[in-house]
Amino acid sequence: MFYSSDEPCPLPYNPLKAIIAPRPIGWISTLDENGAVNLAPYSFFNAVNSDPGVLMFSSETLKDTATNAKTSGEFVFSLATVELQQAMNASSQGVASDVDEYELAGLEKAACRHVAAPRVAASPASLECKTIQTQGLTALDGTPMDVHIVFGQIVGVHIADDFLTKEGLFDTAKAQPLARCGYRDYAAVNTVFSLTRPDEL
Repeated sequence: MFYSSDEPCPLPYNPLKAIIAPRPIGWISTLDENGAVNLAPYSFFNAVNSDPGVLMFSSETLKDTATNAKTSGEFVFSLATVELQQAMNASSQGVASDVDEYELAGLEKAACRHVAAPRVAASPASLECKTIQTQGLTALDGTPMDVHIVFGQIVGVHIADDFLTKEGLFDTAKAQPLARCGYRDYAAVNTVFSLTRPDEL
């Protein structure tokens, strides 16, 4: 089948998020200007540079997380895993800005070194970030979109020792990160394999 994006979608649900899948989940914690904690998962999230390390997440409408990352100039990413799936899901609720999603989800906070926002203590890995840029988008017809992209440079890395191999590698399969698919679907990484680029043989 084919349909143009300016036509009504002929399917019962928009397939975009199911086609662009799986996507890593940005489980982002921030502090507002009064010091209230916010924690929320974002499926429009990824790493965009390695040296220096840079992460991005995109918020459809200006929610608390993007607002806080802009005003405070920082945020923290914690890895969402199979073991933490229910807590991650609980933190996705649309609640008032003064509600602490850590408490809502039954999560313990852990202090960071370079940023004030806390990280998820039970997560195998967390990345402290300083906001370096925010960006809005404009549609083809020139209309501003209610989309808010936040870029953060990684300034601190936390890894639980149990998830490091003897060779000093992060054990992704052991951590079992969650990924977002389409609709209400998720996936988990529990098997990995290696490929060598032809120019490295």
